[in-house]
Amino acid sequence: MTSPFGPLVIIANPKAGRGKLSAALDEIDHVLKDAALEHRIVETTHPGHATQAARDALRGGERYLVAAGGDGTVHEVVNGMLEDGGPVAADAVLGVVAAGSGCDFVRSFGIPGDAVQAARHLAGDAVRQIDVGRVTYAAGEGQTSQYFPNIAQVGVGASLVSRAASLPALLGPARYLAGFWLTLPGFRTATVRLEADGQAYEWRANNVVVANCQFYGGGMRISPKSQPDDGVLDVLVMVGPKSDAFTIVPKVYKGTHLPHRNIVELRASRIRVEADAPLVIEADGETLGTTPATFEIIRQAIRLKV
Repeated sequence: MTSPFGPLVIIANPKAGRGKLSAALDEIDHVLKDAALEHRIVETTHPGHATQAARDALRGGERYLVAAGGDGTVHEVVNGMLEDGGPVAADAVLGVVAAGSGCDFVRSFGIPGDAVQAARHLAGDAVRQIDVGRVTYAAGEGQTSQYFPNIAQVGVGASLVSRAASLPALLGPARYLAGFWLTLPGFRTATVRLEADGQAYEWRANNVVVANCQFYGGGMRISPKSQPDDGVLDVLVMVGPKSDAFTIVPKVYKGTHLPHRNIVELRASRIRVEADAPLVIEADGETLGTTPATFEIIRQAIRLKV
């Protein structure tokens, strides 16, 4: 017996959660066997491995892919499930076992944040068709694109993520707090030119959030109005002083920070961002490249197991 979507391919980052997922893999295996869910486990060994494993599984005829890890693992698996602006296999299903130092993606869907509970959640046939964002950005001498199911940032937030990634992993979630204080004092606001579905804007700004879902940064509900199946991306442009980045944090966790006098809210299916100096871009907690960048929505790109 197996899932109605076929055998599960568990694509697991054993280093997720500072090794907690590796310790939980045996229990996850037992949970799936007890549920009579046929499966195999692929343990990733290097960046990009999850993307290749997802692509290989789909090309081999498998259709139920499970990202086991944090938001970075989900990001890689989704990038393996999509190419050329659409799904590699329209009937593929994405499951998520949240087990990383941060897996904010699942919070928008009520999927358990505990690895073993999430494994039990993989049974059944309930799915939700969701949109995915795509960002095209400057990288080296050219451009490249990546897909993001959750949230992307341009500016100080992306620089924070990049700085935090360089800090020791043993700091765990504290890396982001340390990255925040190391990044904010030296960050300079920029003149940001933004085009949203053909409408042009310009501000002095320190951050631009482009959201498909609601949560990032370890439980901050930065974009409470986002719905991942409404065909648009929610854009938040931070145009106030850098001090806003920490004074509004308590409200951001609750999702009560909007409306705010220093946050411009937009909604669009295509967004172009340029700045007077290149700004760093991150998506799903992964540092990518720099501006100029174009964000667009890919409608109903993924079937998510919920």
